[in-house]
Amino acid sequence: MFLARVFRRPVVASSTASHKLRAGLQDFFELGRGPEFDKPPVYGRAWRAKELRLKSWEDLHKLWYVLVKEKNMLLTQKQILTSHNMNFPNPERMPKVRVSMCRLKQVLTERAIKEPNLRKRSDMKKLINAL
Repeated sequence: MFLARVFRRPVVASSTASHKLRAGLQDFFELGRGPEFDKPPVYGRAWRAKELRLKSWEDLHKLWYVLVKEKNMLLTQKQILTSHNMNFPNPERMPKVRVSMCRLKQVLTERAIKEPNLRKRSDMKKLINAL
């Protein structure tokens, strides 16, 4: 596969790989999964609003950036594979990320609306709308 040749490593097809801090462009590719894997990868589901409501503001903030990285990685992978006339594996992952991001913004908006301090509410809404 093209990505494996570029990075001299096999391409990962599953998000179950451990997420270590990588430098540079490697964050935009799934690396580490080789052709020796027989089973198809299993992906998770989108986050539910009910689950997100239980998270703290900091956890939601971190989750937002994890989702942004995942979205960027999927878009980069899709772009590279499309430019080489290859099919994008597991296209159902992108809608799951998009739905999770929408639900996260919904939960943050609900919290902003419930904020009694008008100034803080305004700041929260500005932050949410900037996402």
